[in-house]
Amino acid sequence: MDERDDDLSALIKTKATRHAAPSQLRARIDARIAEIGTARAEETAGAGAPGSPGRAWLRWTNMGAAFAFGVAASLVVVLTLRGADEEDRFAQAVVDSHVRSLMGAHLVDVESSDKHAVKPWFSGKLDYAPPVKDLAAEGIPLAGGRLDYLGQRPVAALVYRLNLHTINVFIWPATGQSSKDPVFHVRQGFNVAHWTGDGMHFWVVSDANVGELRNFVRLLSLDDRR
Repeated sequence: MDERDDDLSALIKTKATRHAAPSQLRARIDARIAEIGTARAEETAGAGAPGSPGRAWLRWTNMGAAFAFGVAASLVVVLTLRGADEEDRFAQAVVDSHVRSLMGAHLVDVESSDKHAVKPWFSGKLDYAPPVKDLAAEGIPLAGGRLDYLGQRPVAALVYRLNLHTINVFIWPATGQSSKDPVFHVRQGFNVAHWTGDGMHFWVVSDANVGELRNFVRLLSLDDRR
């Protein structure tokens, strides 16, 4: 070491700023070092000498566990995305059907405010009986019903009136699926809600504001549980 190195070393010792690590950080580092030391000791004791069958078995076991965890995590992601895609498709489908019903002359196939006239109309046209609610006392009268198609299957569509707004309610069986609380979306300027209850899927769409639609959904789902 030459004189310049000696001078630099002396300068660092006298002028450099020293920072002590926080006690919490030091404690975490010490604890982590202890954990690693314990794990290595257990691995060595259980697996035998390097190159032994026990150590090889342990490596393969760890690799297998990591692979299985990765597969499980990937499956969860795929199923989540698939569920989201399906929900998105149905949301678009109900909005498209709602718009078509308003543009043409096919809003209802059976025009009646009497649920006892609307519900029997679906008999023989569907392989299930959709629940039909009478909300006239709440200021939301039934206008009628029609046969519609969603997801390449026929479904019941009920039509309600809320002031100047039309509300379409699409209903079909939710075989083997548990009840789910209402979820609300906005798509193309329409408010959309869907939930599962009493063994049925319900999808509701309207240009009524979200507060009005939430009240309608509440009344419809409360009536389902009576």
